[in-house]
Amino acid sequence: MSTPAEEHARGLAPADGTAARARRLTKAYGSGETAVIALDSVDVDIARGRFTAVMGPSGSGKSTLMHCLAGLDTVSAGQVWLGDTEITGLKDRELTRLRRDRVGFMFQSFNLIPTLNARENITLPMDIAGQKPDEAWLDQVIDTLGLRDRLKHRPAQLSGGQQQRVACARALASRPELIFADEPTGNLDSRAGLEVLGFLREAVDRLGQTVVMVTHDPGAAAHSDLVLFLADGRIVDEMHRPTAESVLERMKRFDVVRGATVPDGAVPPGGGAPSAAPAAGGTPQTPTDGGTPHPTAPDGGGQTAPPDARKPGAAPSDAEQAATPKDAGRPDAPPQDGGRQGAPHVAGGEPSVAPQGDGVPGATPPGGGTTSGRTRPASPGRGAPGAVPPRAGEPDGTQPGGEG
Repeated sequence: MSTPAEEHARGLAPADGTAARARRLTKAYGSGETAVIALDSVDVDIARGRFTAVMGPSGSGKSTLMHCLAGLDTVSAGQVWLGDTEITGLKDRELTRLRRDRVGFMFQSFNLIPTLNARENITLPMDIAGQKPDEAWLDQVIDTLGLRDRLKHRPAQLSGGQQQRVACARALASRPELIFADEPTGNLDSRAGLEVLGFLREAVDRLGQTVVMVTHDPGAAAHSDLVLFLADGRIVDEMHRPTAESVLERMKRFDVVRGATVPDGAVPPGGGAPSAAPAAGGTPQTPTDGGTPHPTAPDGGGQTAPPDARKPGAAPSDAEQAATPKDAGRPDAPPQDGGRQGAPHVAGGEPSVAPQGDGVPGATPPGGGTTSGRTRPASPGRGAPGAVPPRAGEPDGTQPGGEG
């Protein structure tokens, strides 16, 4: 996705080639079913002499793309070139030398050495490499960034904006082919952030540098020539000559796409209950008049009906309140009219019908009530076939049916 040369509006001269490019760049973390695809077969061209911003939602692969293009991270598949050099096949020593000599870095943290003054921090990479800085170029960078009167100050004696300017000068001092900036204004206030963005803009316009900046700030992206938008590890759009408003409007589309659509009958985001009752499952409904919820059953049986649904004058018996059969309403449910005891029960559960003693409907078991949340059976009635007295050690008194 290289930018046409004629659309370069801010730089002194149109882009004259490609500073970096990638083909089918893929980066995966983990393997197998737990693998996370950070970059999914990305093709991108970074035009020389331009200011390119990379934006996208959290987790879209912005920083991963920058790290792979800069040689800070290995790739899972694909190829990456810096200029005419393919960096995906370089050994560690060669890659280190390439990053030191041809790439500049700016990060959210300034990474300045506290015991060195500003000038020493600026020239530190070249000092480590045993190289002498180009004094004319270094003076131009220092004057462009307004650091001439701060060169003898240590980082603790500089403001946050001044420290970031020193970091910017360090990235520019070796005159690299490409500068990567990862959220360079993230730790700065708005005023200092605008200063740093202005300096990056001047580095492109006045010094002819190439800058790639990862950011989440539409205002920061507005300083660039081109914005690349990433989503789910792919470049999904680009914008030339961006403004803060146009970038913000484009970013809002990601929120719309990632937002969930509420299906029919579901609870809306603002809360509240569904307007329609569930088709099945016995889920309680909330009455519109604010009364007590009444349980419903999928087939109309198996649950106690609301009080106002009973026949006039018919009051529920004590046993009916204490023991509501689990399987009432099913075709194979045992009789509920005080019939024979010890009927077979559902496998793995308790007897479907509690013994009613003497065969009298509504009889209250001795001791009354329930034990441990389950109906306590009555004592066996006179002449009840197969009645077995409760055995010791059964805390709730339940027993298997006596009729096989």
